[in-house]
Amino acid sequence: MTDATKCPTCNSEHAYQDRDLWVCPECGHEWSTSTEAASEAAQEAGVRDANGNALADGDSVIVIKDLKIKGSSSVVKGGTKVRNIRLQDATDGHNIACKIDGIGAMNLKSEFVRKA
Repeated sequence: MTDATKCPTCNSEHAYQDRDLWVCPECGHEWSTSTEAASEAAQEAGVRDANGNALADGDSVIVIKDLKIKGSSSVVKGGTKVRNIRLQDATDGHNIACKIDGIGAMNLKSEFVRKA
């Protein structure tokens, strides 16, 4: 059996192919042997904006749509430029910490911003 058909997680030889994916029945891991899947996995590793550009700490971003602020009647208008963002790991999807002029400190989702 080739290394491509062994599970990369547990190294099991009992993996089987299901359409475009390989599945390991022992650990439940699924993977693809194509280079296209490898490039998609690399893109998912970092934080990306709405257009797919990689974001880093200290970048400036622009909000792409009006965002209501939870617990307030204020709104962050689309087109607002936010400077000096900080990336964070968040389970709720709010992976950008920033300060917005006139509003203060808040967290944003990367899907609602684009790199400036």
